[in-house]
Amino acid sequence: MERTTPIVLPADVRSRLRSLRLQPRRAHGSSGIGQHASRSRGAGLEFAQYRAYEPGDELRQVDWKLYARSDRFFVRESERESPVTAWVMIDTTASAGQSDRARPDWSRLDHACAVAACIVELALQQGDRFGLLAVGGDGIQLVPAGSGPRQRDRVHLQLGRLRAGGRWPPTGALRPLWERVAAGDLLLALGDGFDDAGTGVLERLAAARREVFHVQVLTAEERDFPFTDGHRFRDPETGQELLGDGRALRDAYLQQFGQAQRALQARLQAAGIAHATGWLDETLDAPLQRLFGTRGEA
Repeated sequence: MERTTPIVLPADVRSRLRSLRLQPRRAHGSSGIGQHASRSRGAGLEFAQYRAYEPGDELRQVDWKLYARSDRFFVRESERESPVTAWVMIDTTASAGQSDRARPDWSRLDHACAVAACIVELALQQGDRFGLLAVGGDGIQLVPAGSGPRQRDRVHLQLGRLRAGGRWPPTGALRPLWERVAAGDLLLALGDGFDDAGTGVLERLAAARREVFHVQVLTAEERDFPFTDGHRFRDPETGQELLGDGRALRDAYLQQFGQAQRALQARLQAAGIAHATGWLDETLDAPLQRLFGTRGEA
């Protein structure tokens, strides 16, 4: 079933996003995060040129003195220090449809799309280019990189059409990743991190000089394992099922889950990929705060 509800970011989330910047790491494998120097035009520092006003442009960018002389609307564009083009990559395989019993109408995919909308807002407020890559059973769904409010609308429209299904596609279906995401581009991957092939793609992208960040999206039940009675556990991608008593399984599950999380983090760190985990019961910007607000990895 397609998701048709528009993404509306809460006011408190929008407010906190204003303090963040999408900042690529200067070198893979380093712990510091720094600003790449690249010239782009936007609401920046040094005046670059005028261009005709387009619907969606901010009124504060309109040169009203020039309007008084010409009776036409022109927008001042500036040159600024800017990150490279930002790409959001979302894992839409079947496991993305998982949710918590406390909130069955809010899936991993819903949460990932809302986090993606936060990333779009960050890129938009910086005047940067951004695009979308949704990877799932149908291959890749693409929104080419662009900038401005219209580009945000295009990305939001595609986010609303995404649905969870299938398994990670074969390597041949991932060609758009290499055709669109250029060396030096910033890629933010959203998914559960449990697909070995998906992690391998991120490692290859990082090795090919793409600036890769990974936002792991998990349910609260995966973190806490609150099951205390008989339960049927089902893998949404393979269909395999396990019947068991939650209380009896809990200790072993939590130990294995912790080991898997540490192994994933070590693997990503070795590849120079910054990583943060976000949970479905957390605020949308929590993993972005960990990546870009504290200069640390979570």
